[in-house]
Amino acid sequence: MTPQTSEKIPHRRSTTSSGLVPPWYRQAGPLVVAALVTAYAALWFAVRPPDVGLRTFLGQLAGAEAVLLLSTGLVLVSTLPWVERWFDGIDRAAIWHRRVAITGMLLLAPHAALAGNPSPSTVGPALAGVATGGLVALVVWSVLPRWRSVLPPVLHPVTDRATRLPGVVLLQKILGGYERWRGFHRLTGLFVAAGFLHGLLDATTFGSQTLRWSYVAVAGLGLAFYVYRELLARRFMALHDYQVSAVTSVGAGLVEIALRPLGRRLDFVPGQFAMVFLEAKDGWHRHPFTIASAPGEGVVRFTVKALGDWTGAVGDLVEPGMPAVIGGPHGRFTHRKGTAHQVWVAGGVGVTPFLSWLRSLGEHPVHGEVDFFYTSAEKPVPYAEEIEALAAAHPGVRVHVVRSDVDGRLTAATVLSRVRAQPRDLSVFLCGPEGLVESMTDGLRAGGVPVGRFHREYFDWR
Repeated sequence: MTPQTSEKIPHRRSTTSSGLVPPWYRQAGPLVVAALVTAYAALWFAVRPPDVGLRTFLGQLAGAEAVLLLSTGLVLVSTLPWVERWFDGIDRAAIWHRRVAITGMLLLAPHAALAGNPSPSTVGPALAGVATGGLVALVVWSVLPRWRSVLPPVLHPVTDRATRLPGVVLLQKILGGYERWRGFHRLTGLFVAAGFLHGLLDATTFGSQTLRWSYVAVAGLGLAFYVYRELLARRFMALHDYQVSAVTSVGAGLVEIALRPLGRRLDFVPGQFAMVFLEAKDGWHRHPFTIASAPGEGVVRFTVKALGDWTGAVGDLVEPGMPAVIGGPHGRFTHRKGTAHQVWVAGGVGVTPFLSWLRSLGEHPVHGEVDFFYTSAEKPVPYAEEIEALAAAHPGVRVHVVRSDVDGRLTAATVLSRVRAQPRDLSVFLCGPEGLVESMTDGLRAGGVPVGRFHREYFDWR
């Protein structure tokens, strides 16, 4: 059966995820982006047309850099394997997609304030309005579900009351949930194309053929990737047919879904995630989930937390026997990157990749010692008994379950006081709420853990 979403299920094809890459290569993507932005600005200054004033030149340069960054964002969401390698996982590529898109949007402000053309084209200004309006709407719509992370806590009571106003409630219904936003997000390339055409028609700097054709090349490359993603990518996606075998509640707001293969099984390594197309009572849904099972199990297991409009009701909407399709796998969150002394920190549903690691220790052992800190406010703590039993079979793994309602918040000081190694010898793996990850990273860095020894799974980009 085919999911009734905006993305149809393509032809099935199986691939094997690549392994580790050298540390320098994992930073290649961000370095290439920075070098490209710098080189593009240098090119503009090198061939600056003498008849264009500095104010206008700087404004149009800001617009061209915005198109460059937005085009780069289109490349980063193309899901091509080399993008994942260069950014050490498509989760990191998605984070950089967000960063370059926001930076590009910010550059539109100086562009609008400084750039000027006394004789604009007939359609150029209209195209600029379409591009700006569409991109701003995308940014605002993206931020709305995460407004608490954007505003200071002192404003939360006021905004809580505001969200209950009739007009705001109506707006929320109109906007809909994740699927509607994702459908609108697919128009990003069209808004970038409108902005590109506006620049091509109205930029006074494009009397320089070098600037004109470099601008065409930059935007054309990004738009080519956009066309690939929308029209061709689904034909090259690795997909596997599965069926729901069990839906189990493992805690308040936590549900484990087990899928059994109907054909070729998904080939993955512990710590990866997959794109899951899952039929529920209300139709098909698409969502990325971290894999919780070991590769050798007969089923693939995902632990789902009620974080969104659909995941909040998944326990009631999904039943055994329903069809599913798994795409991927993706991600490079692996303890193989670590040193001989490792610290694993999980908060809440962030335990999921570590469950896969622990369940796979027989086939994918850790070469060294591990202190695993797992904090949760749930009673009882989900998976705590299984985790402690798995660790007991591997003497090099020590588990520290922190019940936050009893033991208080897990802090970096607590972690450093319990490990048996010097901070300079540690490598740290983190997955959990942003607040926990940030406080742990800051505290452990201050405690002496080298900056390059931190690894995290960005499950919140989804």
